[in-house]
Amino acid sequence: MICAAIDIGSNTTRILVAEQKDGQLAKVMEQRAYTRIGKARDSKGRISREKIEEVAEVVETQVRLAQEVGAESFRAVATAAIRDSRNGKQVVRAISEKAGIPVEIVSEHEEGRLAFIGATKSLGHPSEGRIAVVDVGGGSTEITLGTLGEGVDEVMSWPIGSGMLADEIIGSDPPSASEVRKIRDHVEDVFAGVEIEKPEQVVAVGGSSTSLRRLVGVVLEYETLERGIRVLCGDSSTEVARQFELDPVRVRILPTGVLILEKISEILGGPLQIGKGGIREGIVLDMLNGELGFVAPALTG
Repeated sequence: MICAAIDIGSNTTRILVAEQKDGQLAKVMEQRAYTRIGKARDSKGRISREKIEEVAEVVETQVRLAQEVGAESFRAVATAAIRDSRNGKQVVRAISEKAGIPVEIVSEHEEGRLAFIGATKSLGHPSEGRIAVVDVGGGSTEITLGTLGEGVDEVMSWPIGSGMLADEIIGSDPPSASEVRKIRDHVEDVFAGVEIEKPEQVVAVGGSSTSLRRLVGVVLEYETLERGIRVLCGDSSTEVARQFELDPVRVRILPTGVLILEKISEILGGPLQIGKGGIREGIVLDMLNGELGFVAPALTG
């Protein structure tokens, strides 16, 4: 069966279409749009009508593209930006009506659980002991702890994300030294007093982590993350994006993601391995294991 997972995040709206082949998850299609829904909240914490319509059109298009490549079952989830907005239920209702599939707001625990499944099932090697999956999103950060055998046993979430923090602090391009200092101070304040027993392995998922693969490689530790900050603060977002084949919108918000990851690496006492799967892979694996999503009507014409 071909399944489609849509993740409406604070920075991006992404779809993964995949099926199972020879015991592995085989990707059929991927697509993303930088919708920045987390930036569209007004002073009352409500997402604007214009942004709702924009995201609804993006999801509608993604559903149609998925159907064209044979997707049979869909699950669409909304995370921190919509979860924390005052009109979140109205937002998912409007997107559902436009796209023709249900959209659900997932809790921090469910978001962490799905990311854990997607990250650990795509490691490509057996892993003993406790695993931490770190997901730095646009509007929140989750650390999910568990084992391959027993699954998730703890999900911790903080209201800090790359997009939200960049919007609050970064005004220059590239970020100034004083802005980087403010970001570091804010991250320190959010994670003050957090102590987590060192796990056997740490896997980082989410847009910040996967983008860093091109800048610094697959292992995130103090030296590589500091190198990433130097690159991101050494030239304009347009030039860094051109050099490393990244989207300029992602580059603009990446410094905050790097500094959050740096702090989490310090808390967890070791380097972070960039994962090959995350929340969307977790959704698809859930569906393939019997947690079926919505079966959309077949295309006509």
